[in-house]
Amino acid sequence: MTAGVRGVGTSHFGRQPQLSAPALAQAAVVEALRDAELGRDRVDAVYAGTVFGAPGTAQRALQTLGITGVPIVTVENACATGTTALHEARWAVDSGRYENVLCLGIETMTAHFAGPITPEPSDIEGRAGMALPSVYAAVASRYLATHPGVTLEDLALVAVKNRRHGALNPRAQHGKVVTLEEVLASRMIADPLTLLQCCDLSDAAAAAVLGPWRPGTRDVPLRATALRSGALWDQRATSHWGHGLVRDTAAEAYEQAGLGPADVDLFEIHDAFTIGEIVTSEALGIAAEGEGTVLLRKGHTDLGGAQPVNPSGGLLSRGHPLGATGLAQIAEAVWQLRDEAGARQVAGARTAVVETMGGGTAGIDGNGCVVAVLGG
Repeated sequence: MTAGVRGVGTSHFGRQPQLSAPALAQAAVVEALRDAELGRDRVDAVYAGTVFGAPGTAQRALQTLGITGVPIVTVENACATGTTALHEARWAVDSGRYENVLCLGIETMTAHFAGPITPEPSDIEGRAGMALPSVYAAVASRYLATHPGVTLEDLALVAVKNRRHGALNPRAQHGKVVTLEEVLASRMIADPLTLLQCCDLSDAAAAAVLGPWRPGTRDVPLRATALRSGALWDQRATSHWGHGLVRDTAAEAYEQAGLGPADVDLFEIHDAFTIGEIVTSEALGIAAEGEGTVLLRKGHTDLGGAQPVNPSGGLLSRGHPLGATGLAQIAEAVWQLRDEAGARQVAGARTAVVETMGGGTAGIDGNGCVVAVLGG
């Protein structure tokens, strides 16, 4: 049995401290259920994801919608939390365990942080005060050193592209187009990453309804999902942090789906920082290692290019509510494959790949990564 995405929904994304987790969840779940043409009394189970939410966050949110008495499983997997919930829901449907499964991702980041996420003090990086901007800055510095032809302007072009895409997304936190000069001149956060090369904190929820795929309907087939955690990683590693984890997870997903990166029409990938999109695009096989910026400069990954990356605007435009991010990526892929993405529509889109990688745990190559293949 193949699972299909029957409906999706999200709240608006932004710093919204006035909105509670239940209020955000209501916006996303009501839209997803309406999109799926499914009554809330027909939900058989819920797989929910939140990173910093209190125990019972999902239950508190769902009871306001009358979704009670069913199994509710809450997962946490850093930035890949929402897509981890999707992965588990997909297998629950594929195995015949449940008929209608609701996936919910939710995060109220501004309730916990005013700036970067506080590093875990038990980790080496945490004891050194290295928040994630510093970790990604180290990746960027190493990338620049190992690929001498790559410039600071190349990194900044990721933000220019994604902000341009995000200006077409009414749900995005940041809808303003920025220039290369503005990105480079913005405040330095962690050398060489400036403010506009870092995603913003966000409060939001996203949801998806899964069930057995029904050909000939608006269902979007979920052809593959793969989930892995990072292997042991230290100073002897030859690849950039996160590259191996994304590469191996993507290879598994491609094999499940019976296709390769060249067969994919668009990608929604984890661009928490500009260097993240470059390294990830190479790990996904869109570009050879060291050539991610070449495709960027050629417009290959732009809207209108051969394989647009982050037509939603990505995390750099939409913001990054950790538990909701992965399912927001899924929602964008579904809208694109249904030809419902409006001004940012990728013409003729038939197949999409979603990648979410999260982590910061010392000693491993990322907490977890999910790669999903939709459509086809």
